[in-house]
Amino acid sequence: MLYQMKALDFVFEDERGSLVQLVNSGYDQVNVVTSKARVLRGNHYHKKSYEAFYVISGSVELTLSRNDEQEKLIFKKGDFFQIEPYVIHSMFYLEDTVLVGLYDRSVEMGNGEKDIFYI
Repeated sequence: MLYQMKALDFVFEDERGSLVQLVNSGYDQVNVVTSKARVLRGNHYHKKSYEAFYVISGSVELTLSRNDEQEKLIFKKGDFFQIEPYVIHSMFYLEDTVLVGLYDRSVEMGNGEKDIFYI
């Protein structure tokens, strides 16, 4: 499998609004990504990092490939999924989108190298 759906750690809602806890441990780097509609990003893979995404708003078409396997999926607001190392991933943003990217280990290593390999 090229990706895995993730369960939210905790959700609380009342008349004031909501709190969504994605995780309470296990990630070293967290990014907030904003993309305009009809933008393509990614087209890379990581050798060491597991990368998870939580879609805050908008939608994205994700293309995944590894060896002879390929999948194309659409994720929207509230979806939470993880991509394994060595899986090439590209994201085409179908509309203006905000998402959170989480890495189990930082892609920026202490020696200046990065765990990002472009195709």
